Amino acid sequence: MRIDLALSLTIVAAALAGGLAYAVRVLARGRARHARVEKEGESAFLSKGPMEMLYWFMQPAGHAALKLGVTANMMTVMSLLLGLAAGVLLAFGHFGIAAVVATISAAGDALDGWIARETGTSSDAGEVFDAAVDRYVELAFLAGLAFFFRDRELVLCLSMLALGGSFMVSYATAKAEAMQVPAPRGAMRRTERAVYLTLAIAITPIFQALSHDAAWSIAPIAFALALVGVVGNASAVRRLAAVSRALRERDDPHAEAREVEEAEHSNAELHRLAR
Repeated sequence: MRIDLALSLTIVAAALAGGLAYAVRVLARGRARHARVEKEGESAFLSKGPMEMLYWFMQPAGHAALKLGVTANMMTVMSLLLGLAAGVLLAFGHFGIAAVVATISAAGDALDGWIARETGTSSDAGEVFDAAVDRYVELAFLAGLAFFFRDRELVLCLSMLALGGSFMVSYATAKAEAMQVPAPRGAMRRTERAVYLTLAIAITPIFQALSHDAAWSIAPIAFALALVGVVGNASAVRRLAAVSRALRERDDPHAEAREVEEAEHSNAELHRLAR
């Protein structure tokens, strides 16, 4: 517990120091824009600023990896192994250690694409490998939490809800790409989920040290799981509905116009009956 608390405090201190350093950088030279951030865009739950700060903070590690000859696939494998290790640590309640390991795993996930672009080794096969690793890492993380909270029915249910939302958001995007229709933007994408869940486990040891109430001590994790679960599933439904609508319009260009006409006719009929 002491190690978890010490690492938790270290992460919080590093986050505050990094935020201050990035604020100074923005004042001096402007925002550190990143291609992946511009591609993903922002949402109501995570703006571009924090994402740009994270990528700016990781760039020195990326350059060091290039000098050492680390390939994109090597970085992806490292992300997988560390992600699985984080899941095991969570299963045994070592939240502080798991937060450090999960953070490094997430950094590896962010840097593998950057290394691939810098070295000119980007490929469709690499993207499939990276996407598969992302799913396994996320599964390990949430499965670890579900195992640890197996005797607390509410948190266990929240873990399963978050797991479903996470996978359905990714499925909806993959389905849109497979059907060659624009993937709708939405909340609780991979980066957002990683930020909220990792932050939650990082500060949980602090809550545990400050509170003797079992429910309050795990409040950060319960809140993050509920947020990811509820918003993630709502976002997935919205995405799938948008994909279905786009496919109907592609198959029948006049379908949307007919739907609007039918809706207007139904409203007019309701008004007539109301009189």
